[in-house]
Amino acid sequence: MVTLAAKNLNFEDVQHLLGFHESGEMGVFSDYLNLESVSDFEQTELTEICTNFRRYLLSGRVSEGQIKFLALAPLMNLTGYYNQAIELLLEENIQRIDILEADTSITGRYDILAVKKSGVPNLTKLWVLIVEAKRAGIEPFTGIPQLLTYAHESLQSQSSVWGLATNGLHFQFIRICAGKSPSYQLFPSLSLIESEPSIQILKVLKAICKS
Repeated sequence: MVTLAAKNLNFEDVQHLLGFHESGEMGVFSDYLNLESVSDFEQTELTEICTNFRRYLLSGRVSEGQIKFLALAPLMNLTGYYNQAIELLLEENIQRIDILEADTSITGRYDILAVKKSGVPNLTKLWVLIVEAKRAGIEPFTGIPQLLTYAHESLQSQSSVWGLATNGLHFQFIRICAGKSPSYQLFPSLSLIESEPSIQILKVLKAICKS
């Protein structure tokens, strides 16, 4: 049996091995989420997060650890992911995916996983993949096949799950749905250092957490 690393998969691979296909046009967040207004406190905190990250970004390369510490951690704290109903799992191996008909297995290690602990136990809220930000610019879009692979196991127990691929600067949300042929829908990429898009990032993260 051939063993593949999820980080090396491309869109053709996830289509062939896992049956994924892209569905429909670019998604609209308000069709799936209840986007609440942003409070003055949230706006102040968001501005500080954006300012801090921008300062590091302007100096050049931003490491994966800096993306987590400067952007994701404070954003997820601000939008409710640190409350007791959510469990955050960090940098753990995914359950090995065996595809017998292709004589192939897939392994990998995800960055952040948010799981609901109460109400519906073990309901995955959000898979997060970090794509290291560099001066040359690597877009989060390139990490979507890897993110789809990680989220695949969630579709065994729920009808859909949200995913986020980010390099700290750009945030690419996707909605992944179960089915005989699982599908994913892309949403507009949002920039953390632009005013309106950064507010949208906050609204979307908060809405996913509360959904």
